[in-house]
Amino acid sequence: MRDEKFSLRKRIKSFSYAFAGIKVLLREEHNARIHTVAAIVAVMLGFLFGITPGEWTAVVIVIAMVFAAEAVNSAIERTADFVKAERDDRKRDIKDLAAGAVLLCAMGAAVVGVIIFLPYLITFIKTLI
Repeated sequence: MRDEKFSLRKRIKSFSYAFAGIKVLLREEHNARIHTVAAIVAVMLGFLFGITPGEWTAVVIVIAMVFAAEAVNSAIERTADFVKAERDDRKRDIKDLAAGAVLLCAMGAAVVGVIIFLPYLITFIKTLI
């Protein structure tokens, strides 16, 4: 642990670094753009169907989980490429594991989306018929 004194200015500055990272994620990572579209669709459906506060909580958590996993994956991939530019089986495995973590999060988010939105969609379709 550091003996550095607490500095509100440094804490505020750390937020600027975090927001810069989010900006890089959204600007440079193609999969983050796909996640953004999925998140926008989920939020629009949430408003359209008037989902409950508990359902909103689940939607917000899984959206955050997927973006956080994508950010960590991107950081791991960039670090692996920085440390070793050439191809290597260990590097491939590291990057595949990180990508797999994002996929698991995205699949979990999709399941949550189906659980929440499918009953609303079925009810909506029945009203049209």
